[in-house]
Amino acid sequence: MVKTVLIVDDDPTQRRLMRAVCEKAGYPVLEADDGESALALLRSPQGQDAGVMMLDLRMPGLGGMETLKRAKTFREELPVIVLTAQGGIDTVVEAMQNGATDFFVKPASPERVVVSINNAFNLTTLKGEVSRLKRKHEGEMGFKDLVGASTALAHVTRLGERAAASNIPILITGESGVGKEVIARAIQGSSDRAGRPFITVNCGAIPENLVESILFGHEKGSFTGANAKHIGKFQEADGGTIFLDEVGELPPDMQVKLLRVLQENEVDPVGAKRPVKVDVRVISATNRDLAEEVKKGEFREDLFYRLNVFPIEVPPLRERAEDIPSLINHFIDRYNAEERRDVRGVKHEVMEILTAQPWPGNVRQLENTIFRAVVLAESAYLSAEDFPFLSEEFKEAGITSGPPLIGGDFDQEPAAFEDTSENSELHGGQPADDNIAIFDREGHLRSLQEIERDLIQLAIETYEGKMSEVARRLGMGRSTLYRKLREHDLEIRRAG
Repeated sequence: MVKTVLIVDDDPTQRRLMRAVCEKAGYPVLEADDGESALALLRSPQGQDAGVMMLDLRMPGLGGMETLKRAKTFREELPVIVLTAQGGIDTVVEAMQNGATDFFVKPASPERVVVSINNAFNLTTLKGEVSRLKRKHEGEMGFKDLVGASTALAHVTRLGERAAASNIPILITGESGVGKEVIARAIQGSSDRAGRPFITVNCGAIPENLVESILFGHEKGSFTGANAKHIGKFQEADGGTIFLDEVGELPPDMQVKLLRVLQENEVDPVGAKRPVKVDVRVISATNRDLAEEVKKGEFREDLFYRLNVFPIEVPPLRERAEDIPSLINHFIDRYNAEERRDVRGVKHEVMEILTAQPWPGNVRQLENTIFRAVVLAESAYLSAEDFPFLSEEFKEAGITSGPPLIGGDFDQEPAAFEDTSENSELHGGQPADDNIAIFDREGHLRSLQEIERDLIQLAIETYEGKMSEVARRLGMGRSTLYRKLREHDLEIRRAG
């Protein structure tokens, strides 16, 4: 999702300067000139895109502090950065107590503004990830936590929601790394067992001589080394759900005991005198074709039919490629927050190559790939050089490791941005030594109209409103320049 900044300030010049800083950093902008307009915008469908609010405290009518308080009543999660011309300690304390995320005194450098916005977005992402992990830990993770909107994923969601409405045994199939455990957790979190134990057992990772003890428990002294009583995974899951991952790896004798658990709802701990009743919802998963295993005699047919009452097949990532961009952006946001990075997205031509890959390791492989790229990235957008294992694919597509730029590359200053004035200023005292943003946060080229507006605005700021010089530097006549000013609703800022 595009991260949008809402700027609330009654001063049009300040709004224009803040807009320029935000858009140059790749953030789309919404504007409001007073508190009432800001609150109305936040309540509108358009305002739902706002991920950060930059709020001036001193405004006529509804002041910034009251606007902050009211906004928090219906958008509590919205980070708010407050701005004021006077930065008394009492004001800072009051703003923070009312929910402000950051605070700075005007005028602030563009770098300070961008760092504050980045931190606010990262904090939001980190809070969301903490909330998701908390729901996962408490067994309340639901289908709303799934990332993607493909038809294939929607089909899995519909089946999962239907399965969650009962205690029917479920068998989730799919390749390694597709997210079978995530689907199992979503089923638990959407059922009446939400909030109860969710116990995961990787059947293929348990030593064969310990399978029975780990699954069903044992009594003290039941075998050499059994120095204390141990309850098994089924008893741990009592009242909740047990997830038997890679169930096809169970040895034949354990398949018999598992069948008894499913039939009788009771377990026989090793060395126990009597069975123990358990109330457990069983969800199994495998990357094997169990029907074929049954034909070969490797898996019990009666157990297969007991487990496979409600089958759910999770398609591999290559069959739901439309989910890949959403997953990539989700992983970028997560690792930006966790690793304190500021990767804005993926270049659109690189995203096309990533989307076209087969991803044999599925979501797990994609996540690890993006993790590595975010940690090692040296630019704002992930490019071909951040995915060395795809060098041949990029070469075939004619994609170089360097980003395209109109009139040159990122390491070379275009002539249009040369500053010949010793006293020229940009955005309140910053040298005009940065390039106009060519790409948006999704890695796509911005429109020519947007780039033209930024370029004209930068020229006006750089040459202090000297329109003859601005027109000459931009290579257009004065009448054309003034027409462009009207089209883009730009103001002239003259020196002194």
